[in-house]
Amino acid sequence: MQPIIHIVAGGPRTYIPDLSNYHSSEVIWVGVDFGVMYLIQNNIHPSLAFGDFDSVTKDQWEQLKQITNNIKKYKPEKDETDMELAFLWAINQNPRIIRIFGATGGRMDHFMANVMILTREESIGCTIEIIDKQNIISVFSPGRYTINKIDKRSYISFIPLSKHVEGITLLGFKYPLENKHIQMGSTLCISNELIEETGTFSFTSGILMMIRSED
Repeated sequence: MQPIIHIVAGGPRTYIPDLSNYHSSEVIWVGVDFGVMYLIQNNIHPSLAFGDFDSVTKDQWEQLKQITNNIKKYKPEKDETDMELAFLWAINQNPRIIRIFGATGGRMDHFMANVMILTREESIGCTIEIIDKQNIISVFSPGRYTINKIDKRSYISFIPLSKHVEGITLLGFKYPLENKHIQMGSTLCISNELIEETGTFSFTSGILMMIRSED
């Protein structure tokens, strides 16, 4: 059975939703640097911990070692970020879905790097979401997708991450589109909403980011 993997990074706590809402016996929880302490503080046992752990105290490090012996510790001087290392491990597990928490807010360079990880070639074919209290971020390759209306995060935006995204069609939306071409930097597809219980979006080329948001 394909696993469900939840990765918790060390972003500002104020952006992290209640992790207990995403907990179940089938979830593999992975802590990234200080994110592992968020898991411990929420009484969630981390299956793995990744990072250089330069953001945890000596006492927290000793606590972590008592809770799990599956710790992948790296030197601070390395080519990949802690998140990238955890993400690549997760992808190699052939998961059903990867959800990432604690990856927004705080340093903008970290946030942008976390979002761009979703565009990696290895990500194609896997459902991956970055989730915080207001947003769900996901990235798509060309195809046709169905989404359901939800009470929260009712605003739906589509942002091109490639130079061009071609053939965008939106059905069941307040502002529908048919076979529209947009380029990077376009705000045409910001703040749309579903008017049906389900809607579809499709496109023929490019990389497209979807953000579901609430005020």
